[in-house]
Amino acid sequence: MTSKINQAGENAATPSAPKRRRVPVWLWVAGPLAVAGFFGWEYLASQREVSTDNAYIKAERILIAPQVGGRVVEVAVQQNQPVKKGDLLFRIDADPLTIAVAQNEALVARMANTASASRAKVVGTDSSIRAAQETLTWAQRDLVRMQQLASQQLVSRKMLDDARHAVAEARTDLADAIATQSEATATLSGSAGTPTRDLPEYRAAMAMLAKAKLDLAHAEVRAPVDGIVGLHDLQVGEYINVGQSAMPLVATSPIWVEANFKETELTKMQVGQPATIEVDSYPGVKWKAHVASIAPASGAEFSVLPPQNATGNWVKIVQRIPVRLEIDSAAADAPQLRAGMSADVHVELREGGTASSRATAAR
Repeated sequence: MTSKINQAGENAATPSAPKRRRVPVWLWVAGPLAVAGFFGWEYLASQREVSTDNAYIKAERILIAPQVGGRVVEVAVQQNQPVKKGDLLFRIDADPLTIAVAQNEALVARMANTASASRAKVVGTDSSIRAAQETLTWAQRDLVRMQQLASQQLVSRKMLDDARHAVAEARTDLADAIATQSEATATLSGSAGTPTRDLPEYRAAMAMLAKAKLDLAHAEVRAPVDGIVGLHDLQVGEYINVGQSAMPLVATSPIWVEANFKETELTKMQVGQPATIEVDSYPGVKWKAHVASIAPASGAEFSVLPPQNATGNWVKIVQRIPVRLEIDSAAADAPQLRAGMSADVHVELREGGTASSRATAAR
């Protein structure tokens, strides 16, 4: 009896279990719709835009090399130093080049003097030729007289031989004078009236002088474009050869982005379509750009060892095609972009991208 009373009291003291709430029907409907809507929106967005994080900032990278060899006497720039086009980068010892200029100037003067001497020789040989012709005419007349007298036995055989020898000697003198004049005329390109500047030897000497002066000008190596000097270890006193890389120079303009899109993402991509660029180094800062060009082949085709898909076991891999994007505008306080920075690229797949590109170029 007591146990029943206690059990009844315990049952009275224990609260009743709460009833389970039923999930509203609208949640069962809204939940799947929301998920379907999200994935539907992503699908539609993917049809209007493609993006990749396989993108990098690019700029022209110039390897500065001298056009003349010599000892470095001055290094005017430091690593990471901005320079303007025409600024001095380094200077090579110019003394040997100055001597070469002086030697070639002397050679040009000697060629001019040689031409003047040849003209004088042509004029002088005219007199020699006329004199030789008169001597030959007199010797021939004398030979005729001697032959007539010899036929009458009035002169000795020796006198006749002397007359014949005089004729032969006069002919030789005339031939020598003509040859001397021809030689002098040949040095003047066949005519004594040829200007000195048109003579081959003089032109060759002038070309050598121009080269010597050009080499002297190349003793000062200057920046070909605006840019920033890269890492280098060029020191004063170092000997540098022609074409030897002295320092890199990264141009500050133009700057572009090379984005490597999957081949499946290029279906609707066209030149001129707008794009947005975000650089990892500067989160929150965006640059406006457009598609400038699409590479004619995948990156693998430009590699040193292209893949040989026709040999061995083959596994299909989605290839990436380099796409160049030119930057149109940025915020007024946008930071400086440096070559090699990683970026995220979003391209809007609008129709008529090529026309858009022409409009951008016209502006």
